[in-house]
Amino acid sequence: MENKINFFVRYSETDQMSFVYHGNYVKYFEMGRIDWLNKLGFSYKKMEEDGILLPVIDLKINFKKSALFDDKLSLTTRLVKPPSYMIEFDYKISRDEQLITTGYTKLIFLNAKTNKPMRCPSSIIEAIKKV
Repeated sequence: MENKINFFVRYSETDQMSFVYHGNYVKYFEMGRIDWLNKLGFSYKKMEEDGILLPVIDLKINFKKSALFDDKLSLTTRLVKPPSYMIEFDYKISRDEQLITTGYTKLIFLNAKTNKPMRCPSSIIEAIKKV
């Protein structure tokens, strides 16, 4: 399953050279994951309220070109494979159809009470199968 969102680079996201500060790409990836889950019918906030945490355990970013203040960016978030105890996403960020950044994250489903890994909720797995 793939999801695409568009957004503009805010001034506060840039550094002294007017480039998007590299740490902000992690925030962009998070925006993509949250929107991906919302489109699937799930709320990140509700999952946390229900005792399910999703910490990032692996992260990769490949910078190809710089993004600048007020650039309109497109972020594509794609599920790598069906989730089990972990869920993995690939990301592509483009400006005017030109690829500028790629990325990857792996998150683990944790029980908030025990801090132990847990299986992906069956409701999420079933929703993915329907897409």
